[in-house]
Amino acid sequence: MNFAVTPTDMIAAYGLTDVVYFPQSPAGESVDSRALTLLSSVGLPHSEVFTSKEDPADPYEPGFDPTVIGSRFDHYGFSCPEESRTWWVLGYLFTSLIALDPESGKVYAFPESEEQYILLHRDVESLLFSLIEFRKLEVDHDNDVDPEELAERFRHVVGAFDPTPFADEESQWNLSLEELENGLW
Repeated sequence: MNFAVTPTDMIAAYGLTDVVYFPQSPAGESVDSRALTLLSSVGLPHSEVFTSKEDPADPYEPGFDPTVIGSRFDHYGFSCPEESRTWWVLGYLFTSLIALDPESGKVYAFPESEEQYILLHRDVESLLFSLIEFRKLEVDHDNDVDPEELAERFRHVVGAFDPTPFADEESQWNLSLEELENGLW
């Protein structure tokens, strides 16, 4: 399979120690093969913006699976939409819980304090592409590049790859870029 995002791209953006790789799926599960290949070969970053590592010291109860949305929501006493109960937790993008529907390969966000989810990316490749581009934006911001220029560049580059991240005005990407443009960083 050919992808627009490579392991080298991810490591160049986040460094070797801040990339988390997913294991291959257990036999018998229905999983989007492109998503699984990307998660196990390219990985996900672990940074201030996107948190993908679980806390190993967190004392989980027996039967609690922190990698599955339904189990996590039940554990914390949140209502979980039935169709999303088997989705995989990928991490947190700012304050939104990010999940993968393993069958379709689509990536969804559960905004903080919300009971519903929004489609955030058409697939895992789009999520990874966006995270790498956002890391470039962060570096340029630290080097005093104009925030409005950075936001416009991000919208253009990511939107050309996949317009889904900006389709919902309440998506975490739109909210973050608005904060950047308003000088809240």
